[in-house]
Amino acid sequence: MTMQNQLNARSPLLWVPTGYFTMALGFMMLTNVSAIMFKNLGMDNGSAAQYSSMFIFAYTIKPLFAPFVEMYRTKKFFVLCAQVLIGLGFAGVALAMSLPDYMVILIPLFWVLSFVGATQDIACDGVYVTSLDQRSQSLYCGVQSLSWNIGPIVAAGGLVYLSGRLHTGVFHHSSGSFGEEWMESWRVIFFLVAGLTLLMAVWHARVMPDGERATNTPTSVAATGRIIVDSFRSFFEKRDVWRMISFAFLFRLSIGFLEKIGPFFMVDPASKGGLGLSNELLGIIYGTYGLAAVLLGSLLGGWLVAKRGLKSTLFWLCCAVNIPNVTFLLMSIYLPENLYWIGAGVIVEKFFFGFGSVGFMIYLMQELAPGKYTTTHYAYGTGLMGLCGLVTGMVSGHLQQQLGYISYFVLVMVATIPSFLACWFAPFHVSDRLSETDEKNSLIQQGI
Repeated sequence: MTMQNQLNARSPLLWVPTGYFTMALGFMMLTNVSAIMFKNLGMDNGSAAQYSSMFIFAYTIKPLFAPFVEMYRTKKFFVLCAQVLIGLGFAGVALAMSLPDYMVILIPLFWVLSFVGATQDIACDGVYVTSLDQRSQSLYCGVQSLSWNIGPIVAAGGLVYLSGRLHTGVFHHSSGSFGEEWMESWRVIFFLVAGLTLLMAVWHARVMPDGERATNTPTSVAATGRIIVDSFRSFFEKRDVWRMISFAFLFRLSIGFLEKIGPFFMVDPASKGGLGLSNELLGIIYGTYGLAAVLLGSLLGGWLVAKRGLKSTLFWLCCAVNIPNVTFLLMSIYLPENLYWIGAGVIVEKFFFGFGSVGFMIYLMQELAPGKYTTTHYAYGTGLMGLCGLVTGMVSGHLQQQLGYISYFVLVMVATIPSFLACWFAPFHVSDRLSETDEKNSLIQQGI
């Protein structure tokens, strides 16, 4: 056995955590941290949220180019190529910030990198789904969700904190300022992310399995076109497909409205209804308290699903994702100045988000994805999640500016209602059949 095979044979823990962390890091830099950077650079909430949400588009339509990942070489090959390109692209972002009219370059460059990042997602999900059996998928889904959730905490927590420290401690600018003086700090951040992404590509070249190829792998562009048409046809032939589509789109609807506005609320001054935190404090709260909470929540959520099964726990996981969003409404009403109260609000929201989000990913893997085009249909599900983030993100900043923070966070809570309905009516067909098979096998083993 070669060294490569020996590494791959050891454990998915060698590549599942780093693979999903790298996916999340790139996604968050493009779609969330960019919003904070735009706000630091002087954009209003509406424009910052709208521009950063545009980069979700590629993740929304990724099912259209998912079959090409099956067509050429291996899924691992696409993961590695994407990570190298993302690393080089983020280095290009840092370099472009030193040019006049840098925003004219940044927006198209982020747009291109979003398509590369979406390809990385397709390929990495494909490695996971095709390299692990269903039992292993459930076993490692808590680790997968945990690792993905570390990405947002590192990006929106650690790197945002570092940007603030660089801004005030190294480049000696005022923490309350907004404008182009933030460019120096953000250039350093993007160079760091570029180096980390390239390092992950080197690691995954050694430890990530290739991923199994689909039995119907296309051999030409024309064949790929037929595969795309057939994958759509077979997807919409799934039993109760519209209920599954509703679930995939609506499960995180309230999170979509909260995702970009939450950090804006933290850093906006009290005169605008915000908490007036610096980037450093925002990073500390998200990167310490929030990190511990989301890690613990993800592990406990995965344990609960493995112990009780997804069908019996899904609605409670939906409650965990949605109800704790009320903490932002309470903070917008009382505007606490004590960091302990602010940290407590973030802990509650992040813990239950990590706890509940496990159910979403397992549902896509075990109910929506199985069939002739597992990788592509799984991409449909995550694409629907991306579409939700795109729609809510594009309008969230403008709505917040019109409503103010208190009324906006009331809207966030109203947005939880469709999530509960979609979850309550989510169909279970694959798991039911597997349960029946397991029961029959158990009876056979007992001689009944």
